[in-house]
Amino acid sequence: MCPDASGRDDADALHADALFDAAAAALAAHGTDEVLRGVLNGTTAGVVVLDPGLRHLYANPAFTRMTGVPAADLIGRTLTEALPEVADRPDVLRQVLDDGRPREVVISGRTPADVPGDRRWWHCAYHRLTAEGGREGLVGIMLEITEFRQQQHDLEQARHRLALLDAAATRIGTTLDVDMTCAELADFVVPRLADLATVEVFPSDAPHGAATRAGALRLRRTALAAVPALSARANALGVTGEFVRHPYGSAVQRCLATASPVLWRPQDDDEPPEAEHIAEYRAMGIHSLLVVPLAARGHAIGAMTLARAGLTPQYTDEDTVLAQDLAGRAAIGIDNASRYARSQGIALELQRALLAEPGSPHPNLEMASRYLPSGTSAVVGGDWYETIRLPYGRTLLAMGDVMGHGIEAAVDMSSYRSILRYVAATDLPPHRILRQLDTLICEESESVRPATCLLALADPARERCAFASAGHLPPALFGEDGGAELIGVPNGPPLGTCFGGYDLVTTAFQPGQVLLLYTDGLVERRGEDIDVSLARLANLKLPVAGDLDDLLDEVLRGLVPQAAEDDIAVLAARVRPRPAPDMGEPT
Repeated sequence: MCPDASGRDDADALHADALFDAAAAALAAHGTDEVLRGVLNGTTAGVVVLDPGLRHLYANPAFTRMTGVPAADLIGRTLTEALPEVADRPDVLRQVLDDGRPREVVISGRTPADVPGDRRWWHCAYHRLTAEGGREGLVGIMLEITEFRQQQHDLEQARHRLALLDAAATRIGTTLDVDMTCAELADFVVPRLADLATVEVFPSDAPHGAATRAGALRLRRTALAAVPALSARANALGVTGEFVRHPYGSAVQRCLATASPVLWRPQDDDEPPEAEHIAEYRAMGIHSLLVVPLAARGHAIGAMTLARAGLTPQYTDEDTVLAQDLAGRAAIGIDNASRYARSQGIALELQRALLAEPGSPHPNLEMASRYLPSGTSAVVGGDWYETIRLPYGRTLLAMGDVMGHGIEAAVDMSSYRSILRYVAATDLPPHRILRQLDTLICEESESVRPATCLLALADPARERCAFASAGHLPPALFGEDGGAELIGVPNGPPLGTCFGGYDLVTTAFQPGQVLLLYTDGLVERRGEDIDVSLARLANLKLPVAGDLDDLLDEVLRGLVPQAAEDDIAVLAARVRPRPAPDMGEPT
């Protein structure tokens, strides 16, 4: 029968006692020294015996193998004397000698057995020995834990790198502006990774493949950041916004030509002069530079230069990897901003080309107009205006706004203007023109975006103006006293929605009055009720008797902040006074 648990425990204890008895018999039969020597020579742990002065009396073969120091060179010397690059703990060893309590420590360093750059760790246990005659000493047992410590170190570095990259993702690329994104990158790496950082990008007109072409590189410095101790001298390196030339063979040129980081130490005499700022680098105490490429979607867009000075450690391989990761992520944001800027520039040029000067009104009507693209990061929109001469001295004024932004909105804006000219030639009243516009747009293409539109048919001979609106903001009529009245025009659905249904409103339009048509960018503000915005327009006092261009300047100064949130189109019209009849010479 099998014994129970208690039976097994008793059997194990008896077995252990038997083993100890066998070990004691072996020591008695063969001699203690011979058995211990065999154990010490066969173990993989390093074992040393030290005298009270911490000098080596004995070192087993495993210890000499792991350190690369022969036993003959160890005997009579302390660990610090025999292995000066190992961080010893003599204080701990003396405590063991004093109170007899065993202690364990971890030491690290380099030994003659290591390759250059290696660093190793050992776990050491020390016990006090007391021999006959009261002589004392220490025995130390060392086990190497280098691989475990290296794994810990690598894991800690990986966590640090991931935490830094996560923080960078929220701090870099918050806008679609190239200079702002570059500034965010420079500000982020200082002081986390550098004491001084510059970011430079290729200008927008740089030829494709400029990074690999022979000769000097021309880059635009988009950002510079430095710790307070270097900020005063950093200006000597150049001002942001300026172009910087890097000669052939310089660190930046080599970095971009090879698409790999370049580490450069200005104090090394064997290095060729890398830049015209070598004197400034040395004056600031910079001891190492790291240049990493900024590349996105397979092409170079610029370079980031990092510098360390003073007591900051020189760059390591781990720093280089981290800098590359940061540069790679930031380069995507910079490239996105650059592509966005090019797209916005194309859209703006297209819109300006399509938004030609409106037709000339009849001589009985004065007119002035303005178009201002957005001052923020928003893409240009589809704001447009037009004037069309009609029979009997009448002029049709139009103000529209295609929904959305970008090149598509600018193209759709041109479609609306073209169709409006065609429909206006039928000499229909404004509300019927809107109805025809809506029908033709819906029939022409379903891809054309909806648009708001306000039509004003000015008839100076009858001193009146007729209005119709397709979802547009109301016109403003300024009287001779400079005060404004918002004309209540019933709002129909936007054009291109295929709903139709527009009403006509007629009001007096007399000489001396100024009619103002505009898009929503003139008055609307984010987070503000539209009634508040329109009230601000209605409260303006304008010089209606002066030049209409001066009047528009006053409107824009009074209503538009420095950076408008949307495109603005505005048109002002005024009836010219009728000339007095010629009564002839008196008889």
